[in-house]
Amino acid sequence: MDHPLTFRDRSKSKILFGTCVSVFFLIFGTASLVFGDDWDKSNEDKWNAAFMETVAQGEKLFHGPQLGGNTVQCAMCHPNATNTHPETYPKFQKQIGKVSTLREMINWCIQNPLQGKPLAYDDPKMIALEAYIMFERRNSVLVPGKH
Repeated sequence: MDHPLTFRDRSKSKILFGTCVSVFFLIFGTASLVFGDDWDKSNEDKWNAAFMETVAQGEKLFHGPQLGGNTVQCAMCHPNATNTHPETYPKFQKQIGKVSTLREMINWCIQNPLQGKPLAYDDPKMIALEAYIMFERRNSVLVPGKH
């Protein structure tokens, strides 16, 4: 016949559980300090500067003729990245015929209105375009799938 745990047994169980949890966080908390980023204010400033440099490169691409095979520029349809709605991706894109990412839509625009060659998703130009578009829409609420 099963007997319910006594008060003493429950107390021992709670102590054992608490000890196990503490040891777990001690081990993995220490590991994250050892293997984590070397964060300090100077690194943050350096990382923000690198990001803003990438945004500036994206802005130049967005407003320039380098991406296309004609004279069309991204900014002609989307001044200051308006109407790009990166906060809604991934979502179904009628032009592509499937649920697509922002990078896929950027390539669709490069290939179609701009008549250029698509960029690899890890191409620095693609990352710069995405950084610029996201930066311009930085105060928008994320709503994936919204039309």
